[in-house]
Amino acid sequence: MRLLVLLFTLGMYAQASFAQTIPTTKVYAFKMIQKGEKYHFINPKYLSSFNPNGYNNQPHFVGDHTLYITSQFPDDNQTDIYSLDLLNKKLARVTATVEGEYSPTAIPASNSFSAVRVEADAAGTQRLWKFPKDRSNYGQVIFEDIKGVGYHHWLTPEKVALFIVDQPNKLMIANQSTGAAVELLNNIGRGFQKIGNDKLAFIHKTAADTWYIKEMDSYTYRFKNIIETLPESEDFIYLSDGTFLMGNGSKLYKFNKVFDTGWQEVADFKHYGITNITRLAISENGTIAIVDKVN
Repeated sequence: MRLLVLLFTLGMYAQASFAQTIPTTKVYAFKMIQKGEKYHFINPKYLSSFNPNGYNNQPHFVGDHTLYITSQFPDDNQTDIYSLDLLNKKLARVTATVEGEYSPTAIPASNSFSAVRVEADAAGTQRLWKFPKDRSNYGQVIFEDIKGVGYHHWLTPEKVALFIVDQPNKLMIANQSTGAAVELLNNIGRGFQKIGNDKLAFIHKTAADTWYIKEMDSYTYRFKNIIETLPESEDFIYLSDGTFLMGNGSKLYKFNKVFDTGWQEVADFKHYGITNITRLAISENGTIAIVDKVN
């Protein structure tokens, strides 16, 4: 394994592997430099050393240097949100509740972030909540009547795309100003990304082994296929030049419809011990966060 800079520790926390009851996922960061069609990944950092045997997932950049992640320690019963200041190497716990919070996401043009909260009722109701970034209050539910929220992505300060856990899973677009919501499509995956000012890219599972990254106009709600995903991959990011990045195993691939006819390998992270790339996030200054699912 190549040398990784270890950024965050939390005391001398340790947990025997035989006590593991939750998936082990690790978060890494690299500086991504793009030169034409070539990509270089430098300054590797291991970010989740404070919870080495636990669950660390769903990275989301809040600005260039702050990364929110969802973490759960092996002896805890629920997840909480943590903030990692990559510039000053500071770790902060953002939520510490009896509920579980997932998928932290900055709300555009606001001082708040949103997260899916698994509420402390008998049903474990999952709704979308918003919280102040300064942690000055407990937060408030955004959509009182929309339950079963699994994942989400903001299109505007008012409009949000929701993954609704159901049989089958559904794509819903909801407006926090009006409370209006519309169900659009079944059999979606968890990956969401905004394209430009008015489009949503998401995963559509048209068959058991045929998945697509699809594009939706957020005003007309018209859809079109962009490209078939890599096998069983449903996490991706979108770059400002129109390039999609998606992981599969230890490798990262790119696709840009202007230059590519299919997915093109750009990096292999096996030398860092990364073997199963899942979630991805990228900051405006080109820092990429990669989640590796260990088991």
